[in-house]
Amino acid sequence: MIFGAIPPRIYIATRPVDFRKGMDGLAATVQEVLKLDPFCGAAFIFRSKRADRIKILIWDGSGLILIYKRLEDAKFRWPRIEDGVMRLSPAQASALFEGLDWARVRAVRRARPQAVQ
Repeated sequence: MIFGAIPPRIYIATRPVDFRKGMDGLAATVQEVLKLDPFCGAAFIFRSKRADRIKILIWDGSGLILIYKRLEDAKFRWPRIEDGVMRLSPAQASALFEGLDWARVRAVRRARPQAVQ
């Protein structure tokens, strides 16, 4: 997200995780709790209990990348806490990372263009 293109598949864990976990612990959480492959090239977003910290785990094909951000004097807007995982669009993930209300980000639907004759 920071160093290149945002992966097309972005998953967010809806329950807070232990923020003492590093790359390996978060990859294990992706496998065991979310039932997904941490090495598929998707981004996996995790929240802290305080809601002011975010960790993002990404496999770039050669290694794991861990991005960690703490907001000062603010909290991230998170989805409701429940078991499971949900998908975010790249625009929603960018808004979340910036501390904005990601739920207000919506894709503009356009009609399919007509074939040129």
